[in-house]
Amino acid sequence: MNLVSSKVDADYVFYELTRSLCPSCRRVIDAKVLLRDGKVYMRKRCPDCGPFEALIYGDADAYVNLSRYNKPGTIPLAFNAELAQGCPHDCGLCPDHQQHACVGIIEVNSTCDMNCPLCFASAAPGFNLTLEEVQQILDDFVRTEGNPEVVQFSGGEPTIHPQILDFVRAAKARGIPFVMINTNGKRIAHDDRFLAELAEARPSLYFQFDGFERDTYRIIRGEPDVLTEKLRALDRLAAHGLHATLVPAIERGVNEHEIGRIIEFAIQHPAVRGINFQPAFHAGRHLAHDPMQRVTIPDVLRWIETQTEGTFAVSDFVPVPCCFPTCNAVTYAFLDGERVTPLSRLVNVHDYLDYITNRAMPDFDLEIKRALEGLWSSSSVAGSGKSAEQARLSCQACGLLDASTVADLADRMIMIMLQDFMDPWTFNQKNLMKCCKEFLLPGGRQIPFCAYNSVGYREQARSQLTALEPARRRSRASGQPFVPQPLHFHLGGGPSGAPTGPPGAPR
Repeated sequence: MNLVSSKVDADYVFYELTRSLCPSCRRVIDAKVLLRDGKVYMRKRCPDCGPFEALIYGDADAYVNLSRYNKPGTIPLAFNAELAQGCPHDCGLCPDHQQHACVGIIEVNSTCDMNCPLCFASAAPGFNLTLEEVQQILDDFVRTEGNPEVVQFSGGEPTIHPQILDFVRAAKARGIPFVMINTNGKRIAHDDRFLAELAEARPSLYFQFDGFERDTYRIIRGEPDVLTEKLRALDRLAAHGLHATLVPAIERGVNEHEIGRIIEFAIQHPAVRGINFQPAFHAGRHLAHDPMQRVTIPDVLRWIETQTEGTFAVSDFVPVPCCFPTCNAVTYAFLDGERVTPLSRLVNVHDYLDYITNRAMPDFDLEIKRALEGLWSSSSVAGSGKSAEQARLSCQACGLLDASTVADLADRMIMIMLQDFMDPWTFNQKNLMKCCKEFLLPGGRQIPFCAYNSVGYREQARSQLTALEPARRRSRASGQPFVPQPLHFHLGGGPSGAPTGPPGAPR
C-alpha cells in the first residue's frame, strides 16, 4: 500500500527579495521579505554566521499598500562617488542613488556630556571639526543641492562644541533656511550666555526627550533624574522665543506607554512645535533586544490612537513620499484651545500624495498637491514659517481657511512624525537607495543615514577624523587655517562584498 504524503503550504507569503547585511560580520547578503500573521519579517542567512530573522513592519497590509506613496526621486546636481563595488559600498552619493538629500547631517564632534546606553553614534571622545571643515562641508552641500533646505548639526553633543554657533551662522550665510541643532538640552538648561547667543542665532532645536519616568531615563539615558534639566531647558527656550521638536526614542517594554503623555505635553508647551517618534534601532551602542519584538511604525501609530483616545487616529498619518514610504509617517494638526484638528481630516492628503493610482486631477488641485508635498517631506521643519505657509495654501485652496484665520498659523500647528531607521538586522538595500537623510563629511561624501550607521562607514570615519585631532590642535595653537582632509572608505572585500576584517575596521 502506497502512502502519499500531503504537501503543505508555507506559513508565510514570500513578498520580495532584497539585499541586506549580516548583523554579525556585516557581509552583504540576500534577504527575503515575508508576510506572516499580519506582520512583515526579514529572513536572511550568512554563509559564515548562520540564519537571522527580524520584524521589520508591524502591519503587512499597510506595508504592501504604501507603495502608492512612493514619489519619483529628485536627482542631485552632482554626485560625489563613482560606481565601483555597488550598493551599499559606494555611498557618496553615487549615481545609483535614487533621491537627493532633503536633510544634511553634520556631526561636529564625537564627544558628549552624557553616556547613554542607547546611542547610535556611540558618542565618546574623539574629534571636534574645525570651522574650515564645516564650511567646506556646507559648500559641498550647496554644490550638490543648489538650494539645500535643512542642515542638522549633530554629534556627540554639538552644543558643547566651542564653535557651534559659528557653524549655525555659516549655514545661514549660505542661504540654508532651516538650521537645526540636535541636543540633549543640558547646556541650554544652565548656560545663560550660551542661551542668549542661541537666541540671537535662532536655530531650531531637535530635542532628545524620551518621556517622564525615572526608569525611562535610567534605562535609555543612564541618568534617571535628567528630566528636570530637560524641562528647565524647554522653559528657557520658550522664554527666548525658540522652538524645539521633541525626539523620543521608543523601546518596547520601556516607554511605549508614555507616548500619549508626550503628545499632550508637546501640544501644551509653548516651545514645542513638533515630535519625531523614533522606534529604537539597534546600531552603535544599544540595549539588549529581541529583533523579533522590535518597535515599528504601525506599533507607535496604534499606541498614539489608543493613548490620545482618538485625538489622533492611525488614518491621520500619511507616509512621507520623498523617502521609501515605510520609513516615515507624519501628520499636522491645528490647535484651537482644547480643540485639535488633524490636517488630514480637512484635506484628502492620502489621494493627493498617491503617485501610483491613475487618477485625473483638475489643474487647480496642483497647488494643493505641491503644498502637501512640501509638508509631507523630510525637509519640513516643525514650526517653521514655510510649513505654516504650505498648510495655509492647502487649506485656502480647499476653501477651508481665510486669511484672518491663518495669521498666526505657525503658533497653532503641531507636527507629529514617525521615523524608523534601519539597523543591521532590518537593513534593506531597496529602502537605502531612496534615503534622503545624509551624513555630510569632509571631502564631499554624503552617506545615507542607515548606511552610515550599519555598514561600517561610521567606524572608518571616526577613526580618520580622530587621527586628525593633533593637526587640528596645532592649527588652533598657531592661528593658521586648518586644511580639511577628504575621507576614504574601504568596505568591499571580494565577490561577496563582505568587509575584510571587523565591521568598519580601517585598512
